[in-house]
Amino acid sequence: MPESHLTPGSAAGDHPGRPGGGVAAVTVRAGLVWRRFTNGRLRLGWHPLGDLPFDYPPKVVLSADLALLVLGLVACLQRHEYFPTVLPLLAVVLLFLSVPAYVLFGIVPRPLVLGMATMVAAALFFAQPVESDFAPFVLMVVAAEIAAIAPKRVSIPLALLATVELVAFAVMSQALWGNDNLRTGVPMYALGILLGWLVGVMLQYQRLYLYQERENQNVRAAQAAAAERNRIAREVHDVIAHSLTVTLLHVTAARHALSTDSDVEEAVDALADAERLGRQAMADIRCTVGLLDSGRTTAGPEPGVDDISALIDDFANAGLTVRRRFTGDLDRISAAVGLALYRICQESLANIAKHASGAAVEFALEVGARSAVVRVRNPLSPGARIGHGTGVAGMRQRAEGLGGRILVGPEAGSWIVRAEFPLHDRPGQVDESAPDTREEHCALMKSIGVPQVRRPGLPG
Repeated sequence: MPESHLTPGSAAGDHPGRPGGGVAAVTVRAGLVWRRFTNGRLRLGWHPLGDLPFDYPPKVVLSADLALLVLGLVACLQRHEYFPTVLPLLAVVLLFLSVPAYVLFGIVPRPLVLGMATMVAAALFFAQPVESDFAPFVLMVVAAEIAAIAPKRVSIPLALLATVELVAFAVMSQALWGNDNLRTGVPMYALGILLGWLVGVMLQYQRLYLYQERENQNVRAAQAAAAERNRIAREVHDVIAHSLTVTLLHVTAARHALSTDSDVEEAVDALADAERLGRQAMADIRCTVGLLDSGRTTAGPEPGVDDISALIDDFANAGLTVRRRFTGDLDRISAAVGLALYRICQESLANIAKHASGAAVEFALEVGARSAVVRVRNPLSPGARIGHGTGVAGMRQRAEGLGGRILVGPEAGSWIVRAEFPLHDRPGQVDESAPDTREEHCALMKSIGVPQVRRPGLPG
């Protein structure tokens, strides 16, 4: 007879090396079945109440459910004299059934079902009256819960139905059992149901206001992004318009020098200036487009009022005749206003070079006690077409964005660009000692048909 070799697990019908046998295999299989049954809902660190469609923090939902559980347990213990009846225990199960039903099976508690289950549980409690009963408090809590998650057309009838149930059992308790403990507390309990409903309504309004604030934040973020895109578009437009205009002037001068005078040295100088401006334009465009990169924390230096002289020199070297005049203390001009003045001068001179390259330009920058005013004027040739393109709109946005005002249009046979920016000696303070020029400005704006924009904080 062959000798049999038994292993520790073979007595239970297991075979060595075969998976699925023994106590460990049964435990593993049970764990798999339980995990498949619960669908992983009970994994550590996961809060199932956070997935409820009511959009409340899990702590709020859990606090309300725990309040129901505690009140139900206290009401159940108050009825210890009625044991071994199971009515109080059944009432506690009905009160807390919604939590395990959702955690284990994903059944979302509906307001109507929740209210009816709570009122049935309260009825089971009321069927066994006691002194200082805690059972009516469950109606207050559920009235608050339903008012917080359901519309008023649902929460109001359920709150009224809970009050009717309370009054009905108070009358029935006195009529059938001669117990008037519930009847004496009916006014207080009914007021508690009303207060619970009001708390739920306030929570719902708070949630609606939160939704509205989120929407407003999204709108403000979209507006800020659009404003930033417009600003970058204006910067790119100004850089490209100026650079291409001056570069074309230099290239044209080089072509004339080579074709008419065969002056190679002059043509080389013009082409060198065009190359320098082209490289400068590429650097400016890289700096401006780099603003689109959210990872960058610093940006290159922006041009300011001190760079206006060099800007005019570029146009003068390209063949534009410019008479310039600077008055006042330029150091009083802030960086933001200086950038706006630079861009407005850049756009004005580029337009003149493009549309009236042979015209003499008068440029003036005056820094007064309360404002900085820049004027760019050139003669308007007969039959010239008057239009307002993208550049003019960009200049107007720059001026209005800093609390200034700008005038662009014909005046006495000339085309004039006049921009005025308020100067602040200290942050948040404006000097108001100078006389008002609003009437003169309005008359000039009205004469050329340019709409006026009133902005709070503007002088006049």
